[in-house]
Amino acid sequence: MTGAPWSTGAGRLPDGALAVAGVDVRDLVAEHGTPAYVLDEADFRMRARAYRTAFEAAFGAVGAGVDVYYAGKALLTVAVARWAREEGLRVDTASSGELAVALRAEVPGAEIGLHGNNKSDAEILRALDAGVGRIIVDSLVEIERVARLAGERGVVAPVMVRVTTGVHAGGHEYIATAHEDQKFGLSVNAADGAESPAMAALLEVLEHPELRLLGIHSHIGSQILDPDGFEAAARVVLRLRADLSERSGVLVDEVDLGGGYGIAYLPGDVALDPERVAKDIAQSVSGVCQELGTSLPRFSIEPGRAIVGPAGLTLYTVGTVKPVTVSADGGADFTRTYVSVDGGMSDNIRPALYGAAYHAEIVGRSSAAETVLARVVGKHCESGDIVVHEVQLPADVRAGDLLAVAATGAYGRSMASNYNMLPRPPVLAVSDGASRVLVRRETEDDLLGLDQG
Repeated sequence: MTGAPWSTGAGRLPDGALAVAGVDVRDLVAEHGTPAYVLDEADFRMRARAYRTAFEAAFGAVGAGVDVYYAGKALLTVAVARWAREEGLRVDTASSGELAVALRAEVPGAEIGLHGNNKSDAEILRALDAGVGRIIVDSLVEIERVARLAGERGVVAPVMVRVTTGVHAGGHEYIATAHEDQKFGLSVNAADGAESPAMAALLEVLEHPELRLLGIHSHIGSQILDPDGFEAAARVVLRLRADLSERSGVLVDEVDLGGGYGIAYLPGDVALDPERVAKDIAQSVSGVCQELGTSLPRFSIEPGRAIVGPAGLTLYTVGTVKPVTVSADGGADFTRTYVSVDGGMSDNIRPALYGAAYHAEIVGRSSAAETVLARVVGKHCESGDIVVHEVQLPADVRAGDLLAVAATGAYGRSMASNYNMLPRPPVLAVSDGASRVLVRRETEDDLLGLDQG
């Protein structure tokens, strides 16, 4: 066990057990139990630095500045927000709760962005009071709302307008966010010769003295492994920027190209390389601006999954092991071994929601047994409660074994629930042979404490 999809600090000990950043997972389980999310701090920091330095170098080479925002929706804790800032990243939030975490981590308001297609007045006011560096507006209605609230506070709100470019990318229709038939952004395409919603929104912002138009924001999807989509979307956004300048005389200073950089989830997967994608995008946007006769704006990107996803794994304890005979259409019957663990869709909803693929291994011991086709499932009352759809595990897998699922740093904890009243697992950080609790395990008392009877 070395390399993708595991963190750089993961490796097998002589007796076959797994250690992460010098910490034996058996020791983690003895102290904290399972399920548990485990974050390799050094791996997180290394990936954060890699994106920042790659983009700063590539965009600097063409004469453009760039900011890297850590997309907090992937996983946001106070410690994670601090790590991101210490590595030179800003923090992108998408709710009042995420904003609260960033502020608790003492991230300066000017280094925070606020997203969301349906921000409440309270969320907007909190962002204004915190002095966030940018509010990404998502509709014409929201432009009016932010302007009104900024006027009430006596401040000028820095805003970007989120647009949909029509460039579709991502591994599932629910995570491809640039097509028009979805809830995010304003389309750059005009219907029947009318003005596009994106252009109308940009012009509307310029009409409000309570608003300062920073620039244009786009996001084309998630888990993207080909940089061509980013380059195509950038071309559309830069054309819109030039068109706005012709219409209004205002050439906006910033363009955000979103995130969605893909990672390795399975052995053999190849993640999107930050140096390659940075160079490709930088050269592309430089060429487009030359064609348009416009200066280069300042750019920003929002990698979240690409930084925290590979840094995390989830530890489980195996319970029931059940061989099931499966009748294959047009083929011979075969046996699939169902391996049940003590968590499931409440701590990782992505396999059920998106059909996402993950890799798992037995990590508390070595085994010389032949492998069998297995499906790792959870303990919830749903037949779709699948953690890993298909994986080869040792035939002697048994109750009490420790099992780890790789690359769960992103969206496991942040999308976790209490389905079937299961308390959410802790988030543990490991570094230099030591561990610490970032977020404690929920208890039944926590769950009952919310119930007013």
